[in-house]
Amino acid sequence: MATDLKLRPLYDRIVVRRKEAKEQVRGGIIIPDTAKEKPQEAEVVAVGEGKFNDKGERTKLDVKKGDTVLIGKYSGTDIKIEDVEYTILREDEILAIVEG
Repeated sequence: MATDLKLRPLYDRIVVRRKEAKEQVRGGIIIPDTAKEKPQEAEVVAVGEGKFNDKGERTKLDVKKGDTVLIGKYSGTDIKIEDVEYTILREDEILAIVEG
């Protein structure tokens, strides 16, 4: 797990790491990695400080580091740092926070 990520997202951007998709077997055939869909569940590894509202006050984000969230399959921008893939997205691209 990348706990020492040296990346600080700006404003309302969030860095997540998609959780590994469980291996799927359909009809005895193992689906290769290249054909698997991107997982929609991700762990938040870094958050920005929030964006400014019309009054010039910073609006805090609802998500925090360590949260598990649901994101769209094609949301955000994928990046790779030290052979680990991350996705950077805005807070409004997060669909839900997984609780419990």
